[in-house]
Amino acid sequence: MAFIQTSIAEHIGTITLAYQSKRNALSEALITEVSEALRAFQAQSVRAAILRAEPGAKVWSAGHSVDELPKGGHDPLGWQDPLRMLIRDIEAFPAPVIALVEGGVWGGACELVFACDMIIATPGSTFAATPAKLGVPYNASGLLTFLNATTPHIAKELLFTGQPMSAARLERQGIINHLVEAEQIEAFSRDMARGIALNSPLAISVMKEQLRILSAAQPLSPNDFERIQGLRRVVYSSRDYSEGIRAFTEKRKPVYLGE
Repeated sequence: MAFIQTSIAEHIGTITLAYQSKRNALSEALITEVSEALRAFQAQSVRAAILRAEPGAKVWSAGHSVDELPKGGHDPLGWQDPLRMLIRDIEAFPAPVIALVEGGVWGGACELVFACDMIIATPGSTFAATPAKLGVPYNASGLLTFLNATTPHIAKELLFTGQPMSAARLERQGIINHLVEAEQIEAFSRDMARGIALNSPLAISVMKEQLRILSAAQPLSPNDFERIQGLRRVVYSSRDYSEGIRAFTEKRKPVYLGE
């Protein structure tokens, strides 16, 4: 695999993002490899999985590969968007997925980490959700991932400001399970995974699926769904959306006009 590395030991599968030349940007190719690795883990009865960047990484992931986002007029985060598909794969994976985080987590990578079952991070890690900086309208299922992982006020601050939030603050809010120094984080994460692997995999799989169903049990009328889609369409058909993508490509600050 070109973009990730995988290993299995003691019923624990590890996926290491290894696309440092692009700061582990969540390109379609990288995401496809992660999803394939999860399927291989399931076929080999892995009882816990660890998702991480290479040790000592300054950036865990830079988030969505912006140059793969569609131009204005097309939904940038539709049902078949690769990140959406990977989030569903993690949620459906029958064993717990532990996010081992070092460095910065940017954009859509925040949702990827929040979709994992547990998060272990170094004290220096930061999280910055940046759709507003790019003019990208987040979809409803993505926002639900944030709301299930955080409180509404924290989700709003992350999404509205786009500013980095420290792992220490998120740990105090109960969003990150453990803060562990970089020198100990791999051993700590593997110890947690070993403890999980010793328990009943069937019981854990069933509880994980029950929790997924319960967390997604948000009543939404057809009218409300259409309203959400209509609101998002206004954004991805706007001048601001085109400006955000163009400014990122041109490495300059965007000038938003609210139109």
